[in-house]
Amino acid sequence: MAGHSNYVPQSAAAKWLESRLPVISLVRGSFVDFPTPKNLNYWWTFGGILAIMLMAQIITGIVLVMHYTPSTGAAFDSVEHIMRDVNFGWMLRYLHTNGASMFFIAVYIHIFRGLYYGSYKAPREISWILGVIIFLIMMGTAFMGYVLPWGQMSFWGATVITNLFSAIPLVGEAIRTWLWGGFAVDNPTLNRFFSLHYLLPFMILGVVILHVWAFHTTGNNNPTGVQPKSKKDTLPFHPYYTIKDLFAIVVFLIFFSWFAFYVPNYMGHPDNYIEANPLVTPAHIVPEWYFLPFYAILRAVPDKLGGVLAMFGAIAILFVLPWLDTSKVRSGSYRPLFKQFFWIFAANAVALGYLGAMPAEGVYVILSQICTVYYFAHFLLILPLLGFMEKPLPLPASISEAVLKGGSGSPAGAVAAPDTK
Repeated sequence: MAGHSNYVPQSAAAKWLESRLPVISLVRGSFVDFPTPKNLNYWWTFGGILAIMLMAQIITGIVLVMHYTPSTGAAFDSVEHIMRDVNFGWMLRYLHTNGASMFFIAVYIHIFRGLYYGSYKAPREISWILGVIIFLIMMGTAFMGYVLPWGQMSFWGATVITNLFSAIPLVGEAIRTWLWGGFAVDNPTLNRFFSLHYLLPFMILGVVILHVWAFHTTGNNNPTGVQPKSKKDTLPFHPYYTIKDLFAIVVFLIFFSWFAFYVPNYMGHPDNYIEANPLVTPAHIVPEWYFLPFYAILRAVPDKLGGVLAMFGAIAILFVLPWLDTSKVRSGSYRPLFKQFFWIFAANAVALGYLGAMPAEGVYVILSQICTVYYFAHFLLILPLLGFMEKPLPLPASISEAVLKGGSGSPAGAVAAPDTK
């Protein structure tokens, strides 16, 4: 399914370049002539949205770095300087901080789309694994970025999370000391986090290129889960999906702009507008909202090491998901039982996010433990058993058949183009 470009250079300059570095045909083969299933719906546009958000984060981050001072004595004031004195500094900071939340909103939708439509199944395992690696690096980048303003939540969040590493046998204390750069969260810690926060987005960009390369090699998945069987099942990426993606990107940017310009602090914490003070502990230490489900899993286990293993295990289990789901059918559209369990799992993930924001006491702990058990049961018990117990619906013979019948393979938002013989 890898794209093959029909590009023929016309000018002498283009012919010279193509014979030495065929970059134009590479781009055309990947993003213009690439054969794409004709039934992709709007859930598939979040890949393009994520690419735009990544570039927005990198660009705004580079400009912010020009005015930021990575020192415990000056970091908080430098952020205030950006907000008050730098031309459009307030806008750049709000675009960057809210951009992180928008990035995670888009990536969670992207992940759940992959879970529902079976985008992790053969032959796309490598593409899925690379996606999970991107998610992991994103989480590390976001956590380190949250520390940089050096407010109360920045300092205490860094203290709580870095202390978790000390629970790891043998090497835990050494890892924590290396992260701190000393014996407490202080100036060396801030410098380390600043350096890594600046570096990791470029690592994300590199893995994204591999991710795109992987699914361009195997071809896109689609709502039916059926592989394209002929040219009638596909359309060139441009203009059909470039226009569709562009429309979705504009809509998403409007949503993003509303937060950045009208409620820029809605997803933040007011305590982070108080300068970090090691002598004053906030009443309730909470991470950013996109970490809350994993924070709930961490606190659900009474043992420190067990909580750390459960939290990291909640992400690690995604790496082996392609081999845990035993069903031969990819798309959830044709799996009645799976569809029900998928929505229970989605509700469970939202519940974990809510519980992660609540105090670790009373009924909240009990509910967190129930939701944590269900989270792991979904992957380790339900998905393996469904493959043997479930009776899938009949699959269409081809993507074109599903589109023409207007069935599960042609959901709202699919590109409807006439068949060409």
